[in-house]
Amino acid sequence: MAYPINLKLGGLILSLHLIFETLGFVIGFRYFLFLRNRQKDRINDTNRSWIIIGATFGAFFFSRIIGALENPMMLIHSKHTLLYLYANKTIVGGLLGALLVVEITKKIIHEKTSSGDLFTYPLILAMMIGRIGCFSSGLSEETYGAATNSFLGIDFGDGFYRHPVTLYEIGFLAFLWIALVAIERKVRLVNGYRFQIFMIAYLAFRLLLDFIKPHYVYFIGLGTIQLCCVIGLLYYSGTIYKIFFNFSALTEHGK
Repeated sequence: MAYPINLKLGGLILSLHLIFETLGFVIGFRYFLFLRNRQKDRINDTNRSWIIIGATFGAFFFSRIIGALENPMMLIHSKHTLLYLYANKTIVGGLLGALLVVEITKKIIHEKTSSGDLFTYPLILAMMIGRIGCFSSGLSEETYGAATNSFLGIDFGDGFYRHPVTLYEIGFLAFLWIALVAIERKVRLVNGYRFQIFMIAYLAFRLLLDFIKPHYVYFIGLGTIQLCCVIGLLYYSGTIYKIFFNFSALTEHGK
């Protein structure tokens, strides 16, 4: 199979990556609206709209900033800095950026209710769809893995068998979705903890996954995305403690 994989329609060549990235946004948002209509939202329409705007801005801005900082030397020597910033993005930066701006937005509008739970499953779905597009890009986007002798390795066109990290991520996200559903069938989580468990699990996964991805190293073998994962996990350290040592505190029964 030749990478990147593109869709040919007559004389028109469409990027499969762009198609799946767009589908991820559209389907994920439609799923969010479906879930919001099916279950009562604890946040009124006006505040929810401001939260969505904040999340969108934070995700767009910080996904680019963190993505560009993955390789600071390339950013410094880039002839078109703004274009380089726009072209490079990362989901980790998007998630943490959205979280930061949403929290700021909620303080401005005086909204104290946790707002992340409704986004959790739509986010997982959107990320899984988007990662199909990343896989189709091969080596044209820095979402490929390091060289490996594993039977799982795939040759993306440079003669080396590499970890298909995007497929690993899709599998992990599918498992996380199933795990969250299984947990919520047994216990009723306090509002906000579904999203926090998702964030903790994904950040921990990415911290480990990026060890098998080529990346610029700052210190002790960690790259930009991994350092952001560590910061995010420290932010959620209180919840991490509860997950392992006092899980009942996350449930309505133990509240």
